[in-house]
Amino acid sequence: MNKKDIAGIRRQLKVDNDLLKISDIFNVYIMKETTDIYHHQSQPFEMLDRDQQELFINNFKKLLTGQLDEKLFELKFVREADNHSQLILHKGLLSSEVEDWKEQLLKMTEKMIKDHPYEKDVVITFIRAEYLKPMKPRNEEAEESERDAVYSHSFILCSINKTQEAKKELVFDYVEKQFKYNIDVDSVIDLATPMTGFLFPCFSNGALDVNHVLYVAGKANEPDHRFIEEVLNSEHTITAKEDKEVFEEVMRDVMGDQLTPSTLANVYREINTMVEENEEDEEPKLDYKNVEHVLNQSGGEQVDSEKVKAAFERITDNESYELKASSVVPKYKSKSIKIQTKVANISISPQDLEYVRQVNYKGKRCIMIEIEEDAEIEGFKMLPEAFGE
Repeated sequence: MNKKDIAGIRRQLKVDNDLLKISDIFNVYIMKETTDIYHHQSQPFEMLDRDQQELFINNFKKLLTGQLDEKLFELKFVREADNHSQLILHKGLLSSEVEDWKEQLLKMTEKMIKDHPYEKDVVITFIRAEYLKPMKPRNEEAEESERDAVYSHSFILCSINKTQEAKKELVFDYVEKQFKYNIDVDSVIDLATPMTGFLFPCFSNGALDVNHVLYVAGKANEPDHRFIEEVLNSEHTITAKEDKEVFEEVMRDVMGDQLTPSTLANVYREINTMVEENEEDEEPKLDYKNVEHVLNQSGGEQVDSEKVKAAFERITDNESYELKASSVVPKYKSKSIKIQTKVANISISPQDLEYVRQVNYKGKRCIMIEIEEDAEIEGFKMLPEAFGE
């Protein structure tokens, strides 16, 4: 799945939408510090009142929010595992009877809590739904409706949510005219900040992919490897942060720890061009040969292929390692690069990095930034000064 696939399903998550039909919802309540199921309940989603539907829909939207390889990870199932989650989820997806659907999801729940009690009460929510995606963009002038031909994607979405502490309040009773201590014993489910979850199966280009699952981490670049391996039975994943660190270490190994901002700007531009040109296709990746090409196209000293290959092998223990291009480049048009000095911290976008220079001025190192307009300080335009005066 690419970011457009995920954004597409997020856009359709809304009440009364004929392009996304949620058939069943299954909630499981787990008490803290236990590995037992306290309560579970399955019902048709349409039987919930509208306010409840809105709460769950917003929860699912929150769950599917984030960047790929930072919070959202497309994982491949391992080939062999005991009580394999791929088989459980597939059976649940295809179940025609509600009892069969519940049975499979209870198996998934047991895998989540086995030898892993939560610190707080949690609610695990599963939905089964069908997403209808038009095969082609809408044409206002054509007689044929955009919905005459659609892809049909059936899926299971799981969201795990913690509960909030009961409120303890002092209240005033107007009838008896006295202050009373009040405590609400009902648990409040925090649907605004899902802890983790997953979507099965993945899909792209109109086809379902039952060999992959979309996993959602609780925090960016902090996937739960126990959940990935033991609950989802999926392969270990590399985060965008880890890929970026490998790339930077390779660059230092090959080019040294000093370079001009213009060289770094050229490196990012080369890689960003690859990402944009392949946005509709498979995610572009960089092996040591691609990295060599990028570095040689970036205006610095020519690098040797064997040196890049050796750097890959030293840092990753694998000369065939491939970096995801999108993970290597900071957000290209936002101020994602930080230049830190004792005097000031500067934020700048990779595309504007070429306008930054470090220069010597009267024997002192200075940061010089080329600008097209007058800079302002506290609402005052800065008065231009002749360089060197």
